[in-house]
Amino acid sequence: MKKIYLLFLFSITSVCLYAQDNYEIQVYGSETVDSGRTMLELHSNFTLNGSKTIEEGQLPTNHVEHETIEITHGWTPWFETGFYIFNSLGDGGRTAYVGSHIRPRVAVPESWHWPVGISLSAEFGFQKSQFSANTCTLEIRPIIDKKWGGWYVALNPTLDQSFAGPDDHRGMIFSPNVKVSYDISKVVAIGPEYYGSTGPFFHYDAWGLQQQQLFMAADLNWDPKWEFNAGFGYGFTTSTDRAIFKVILGRRF
Repeated sequence: MKKIYLLFLFSITSVCLYAQDNYEIQVYGSETVDSGRTMLELHSNFTLNGSKTIEEGQLPTNHVEHETIEITHGWTPWFETGFYIFNSLGDGGRTAYVGSHIRPRVAVPESWHWPVGISLSAEFGFQKSQFSANTCTLEIRPIIDKKWGGWYVALNPTLDQSFAGPDDHRGMIFSPNVKVSYDISKVVAIGPEYYGSTGPFFHYDAWGLQQQQLFMAADLNWDPKWEFNAGFGYGFTTSTDRAIFKVILGRRF
């Protein structure tokens, strides 16, 4: 049974997505939505300091609000499907529906008693060229996490593939995400979140062309039905928006 399950876990990566830049800023945990339940999330990200001119047909990101609606339904204790609706709010023609993605995800069941949480998502979708040069993309996201007492660590060594756009010939792009947090109380956890995009494996982009962001974030856990995450992030390269404020608010039904 385990061999069949693992085969399914890896074969799901044949579904085609790419990380939607600054629309969903989140390091995933391994847990999936419970069977028969639905999670509704709103991702609100405001770029305080971003690009200020049109670059290769893409609209500037400075002082733009990105609002993403994410709906995730749990089908079994180890399988869920998420659907995203990306939206942009801003002046100069930047208020628009941007695109949509679908994301199936499977997880190693808790009954296996593995020492770490493991899951795998495959996200496919499209986005308008005014907002993303790569308009059809695939993201494959392995997820590994662990809780030790008050400490929590999550690793997402993500791979991105473009099927339409300037990166469609570059192969898989390595985009690692890392989260570390510590429970300072029963309700509040704080810690850094790292988001990167370094270029193809073994042919990494020059530092200035990479995307490198570090957030200081807080999670509030006052009710198991609710999810809240907020943070402020700084970009370290010229290819990364310099300052972003993000909020994730979720509710389980």
